[in-house]
Amino acid sequence: MQKIRNIAIIAHVDHGKTTLVDQLLRQSGTFRENQKVDERVMDSMDLEREKGITIRAKNAAFQWNGYRINIVDTPGHADFGGEVERIMKMVDGVLLVVDAHDGPQAQTRFVLRKAFENHLKPIVVINKIDREHARPHEVLDLVFDLFVELKATNEQLDFPIVYASAKEGFAKRNLTDKSENMTPLFETIVESVPAPEISNDPFFQMLVSNLDYSDYLGRIALGRIVSGQVRVGDSLVCLHHDGAPERATVTAIFTYSGLEQVQIKEASAGDIIGLTAFEEIRIGETLTDSEERKPLSFVDIDPPTIRMRILVNDSPFAGREGKFVTARHLKDRLQRETRANVSLQVNDTDTAGAFEIHARGEMQIAILVEQMRREGYEMMVSRPEVIFHRDDLGNLLEPLENLYVDLPKDSLGDVLQSLANRKADVTGVHHHGARVSIEAIIPTRGLIGLETDLINLTRGEGLMSHLFREYAPFKGELANRGRGVLVSMEGGISTAYALNSIQERGRLFIGPQEDVYEGMIVGENARPDDLPVNPCKAKHLTNMRSQGEGKGIQLETPLRMSVERALEYIDVDEYVEATPKSLRLRKHILDATARKRAANRAA
Repeated sequence: MQKIRNIAIIAHVDHGKTTLVDQLLRQSGTFRENQKVDERVMDSMDLEREKGITIRAKNAAFQWNGYRINIVDTPGHADFGGEVERIMKMVDGVLLVVDAHDGPQAQTRFVLRKAFENHLKPIVVINKIDREHARPHEVLDLVFDLFVELKATNEQLDFPIVYASAKEGFAKRNLTDKSENMTPLFETIVESVPAPEISNDPFFQMLVSNLDYSDYLGRIALGRIVSGQVRVGDSLVCLHHDGAPERATVTAIFTYSGLEQVQIKEASAGDIIGLTAFEEIRIGETLTDSEERKPLSFVDIDPPTIRMRILVNDSPFAGREGKFVTARHLKDRLQRETRANVSLQVNDTDTAGAFEIHARGEMQIAILVEQMRREGYEMMVSRPEVIFHRDDLGNLLEPLENLYVDLPKDSLGDVLQSLANRKADVTGVHHHGARVSIEAIIPTRGLIGLETDLINLTRGEGLMSHLFREYAPFKGELANRGRGVLVSMEGGISTAYALNSIQERGRLFIGPQEDVYEGMIVGENARPDDLPVNPCKAKHLTNMRSQGEGKGIQLETPLRMSVERALEYIDVDEYVEATPKSLRLRKHILDATARKRAANRAA
């Protein structure tokens, strides 16, 4: 056990965490010299590579100077905090990676708070010291201030510091040192991270911290062995949360070599392993040797703050592209997601074929919808809404978030105006050079669509992050989208002739020769009201030559939205229709007359 080190690597989005893991694996000799390895090898999901973020926690391991180092790459985005919270139960130390220019950001606070709650000692890695305008000494002061703010213990405040450039592949203990490799970081990990604490109990215990799946062996339970040992063929008991204990036989045990799972015959206390035995097992459950044992404690997960509906696709184009289109298909897929994602909740509703999803943020649901699209599912998704509560006196409470925004100085006025419109209370404005940092407390409702606004107001240079703060009294109604939409009044194929006149009314979401149905949203109106339009109208042929005959129609490039952008954009009476090849916006009620009657009844 003295030769094992279990560490998590944590950071804000884009501070170089995944690149640093790449270097540790390369320089420890995990990959052969002639082996071709992708950049950011830990980001194995297509969506992670496309978005440049880590979504799922992943395990890796390497050998260095006789030590076995198990390392867990955890997400930086707060919407995937459920991954972070449970990983803290598997490790004995954390590598905190901080950008030498940007300093600690909101997700850094979130993950650090969880690490401190689990009494883990950090190693601070100030990364990207080769970056232009890097300020490592100032960033180190900011890190220390953050530790004090998060009530770190004296032992946690006495943290080792390593300066690094993961991109260039070197680390050093002092900025004046010369270094060409990661050896100083390897040495710091071995010296500073304690060996795993193991229980004195002689029997086997393991807390399930993550789940994987094998087509050949079924569900794989991942976690750290707290006490005892386990062998292939042993009989184990799973202490289920919501049912009687279940007994099964271990069919396989896995450990990690680099990123690959390797089968072994036995494992003992302190090891991070995967094992197959139980087909129905959930994160947070305990594996042990007897039904009489007490379950191990599992970390509390922050409450979900956003809810949305996922429904069976009932548009005129339903079933054209997807393989999985029924309510049973959707329910099975969503239930499967909740097994591996403890911060997601799925509930049935009174409406047939509709399921309510509770999550930490709209991005978490947008990622799920995008994954399901790529797997061949069709669905409709409603606008995100916050989850309200009531206090003992019946007063309405809503979730608030701590918001952190970094932006160019010349955009400050516009961004402050946008925050004021969203009921945000600005608590701090800090100027540093040509940029400004804003700290604010904002209702979760006010975050919906804010990222898109920020990108537009700062010409793509603004950065934002947020953390759940608390439930507090309702702050009042927020202004809606401000603009209406252009709704098709007919079905058919769009024509350039029709779109040419429609684009004078607003911004188009479709181009010519696209399939359209009645009730589908084809653009944004420049005015606040919805406007019915006919994008399929063709030019009538006559035997008279007009003066403009033959002149080309100039259409603006249509706005194509991602799933996140579409979910932010839609209003309460609209859906996003997500299919494997298409993303459409539509009204709940497709028929214009029925829609008008429903609006009159609501009024």
